[in-house]
Amino acid sequence: MADNGNNRREKAAAARDASNAGEKRRERTVRIVGGLTVLVVVIGIIGIAVFARSSDTGPAVVTATADPSAPVPAGVLPAGDAHEYGVVFGTAPAGAPVLEIWEDFQCPSCAALEKANGAGIAKLAQDGKVSLIWRPTTFLDKNLGNDSSVRAVAAWGCAVDAGKTLEFHDVIYANQPANEGDGYTEDQLISFGEQAGITGDAAATFATCVKDGTYLSWAANSTQVFYDDGIPGTPLGKLDGTEVATEVLADPAALEKAVADAAAAK
Repeated sequence: MADNGNNRREKAAAARDASNAGEKRRERTVRIVGGLTVLVVVIGIIGIAVFARSSDTGPAVVTATADPSAPVPAGVLPAGDAHEYGVVFGTAPAGAPVLEIWEDFQCPSCAALEKANGAGIAKLAQDGKVSLIWRPTTFLDKNLGNDSSVRAVAAWGCAVDAGKTLEFHDVIYANQPANEGDGYTEDQLISFGEQAGITGDAAATFATCVKDGTYLSWAANSTQVFYDDGIPGTPLGKLDGTEVATEVLADPAALEKAVADAAAAK
């Protein structure tokens, strides 16, 4: 009898163990299936998002190809120059210190520099104390996924042809969007020409130049130099080839002293 009782208890225990094992297997199966289901749902959501982005037929992004044989605006330095594709401004005599400033029209820090001392920089050039060369780049198009920088630089080239180099430069920064990446529309760029004082027949020529993208390759050429020279970002200034701290560029008195020291050292 004792043996029979022991056998019954052993069989009952074995049954419970088998039942528990089965329950654990079922739990594992439920967890695995549940996990796979969640994974499938997540993959599906990602797939839908990717499909939505790839199916987006929003405005086409302008692409500009570097081409050394492409036209440059009037007075812009040609390929092969030490400051190739740069925009020269002012009436400095030969031998004056050379101040070059790399900038991107979508760059908030460039706009901040313009606000802090854009007028002072321009005045140094207008007074003949420094040969100012603006070096345009469009690297932020790649970072922001748009084409506003290249189109803005190309439009600036059209304004340079119209004799409104400084005016358009100032207007475009004054109208830089509050949100980085919002960029500029073609209509805005054309309206900036009017704000810069381009009127009459010159206005029609300017508008055609902007719409035709006449200087897109010039913008791309200058940007390629930016990459080739390893320029780390914008704004970046160099005085006679030596980098100038942004704090100095933004300080009228400090920059004027740096220019005077450079002139005295010649």
